[in-house]
Amino acid sequence: MTASTPLRLLVLDVDGTLVDSIHNIVAAMEMAAGAHGIPCPPPARCRRVVGLELVEAVATLFPEHEPDLHRAVAESYKRAFQALRAAPDHVENLYPGALEALRAFDEAGVLLGIATGKSRRGVASMLARHGLEGRFLTIQTADDNPGKPHPGMLLRAMAEVGAAPSDTVMVGDTSYDMAMARAAGCHAVGVSWGYHPVAELHQAGAHTVIDGYDLLLQAAHGLWQPTAE
Repeated sequence: MTASTPLRLLVLDVDGTLVDSIHNIVAAMEMAAGAHGIPCPPPARCRRVVGLELVEAVATLFPEHEPDLHRAVAESYKRAFQALRAAPDHVENLYPGALEALRAFDEAGVLLGIATGKSRRGVASMLARHGLEGRFLTIQTADDNPGKPHPGMLLRAMAEVGAAPSDTVMVGDTSYDMAMARAAGCHAVGVSWGYHPVAELHQAGAHTVIDGYDLLLQAAHGLWQPTAE
């Protein structure tokens, strides 16, 4: 990069965008609900809350219960997910083409970040499992920021690396990701393979929605191009 080239930042969501984890999320929620003697909503409803801060997600799934129970179920969920993650048959695969896309952005000199409702411990485990330690310059989780769709994660990510909103792209699979990007003044790229329907991504403000990681570099540069020097 030359002095006149803007710092470009690509921030990715994790669950439903980078890794396919819905089976573990549903299993952990079923275990957490069972620990408190309450029925777990079906998987389709669990998919709807992926990306939200955990207590908010639990409250959305169990609105008939009190906040104290929401917090207790959230703690049980954390323990359940940690147990699932430690199991020898644990699977949380990267989506096809993800690794190649990350390499392409590295080669293009684009900074990489993460903004996720996943815990910092969970992100660290995922990165280690897939050999991605050190790949992301900024990692923002709900442990340290307001949950999505609040723009705090993106605002902090940009501040940490020195990128402007016009030079930042958020990539995610939920309407919460798109709304967060819009609230932060960033470009919003939705992915069609995740947990919210494509129509909802557009309704939430996606500038574009892609069907594969092989299209991400072109999509990002297409959004950055108007501000290129």
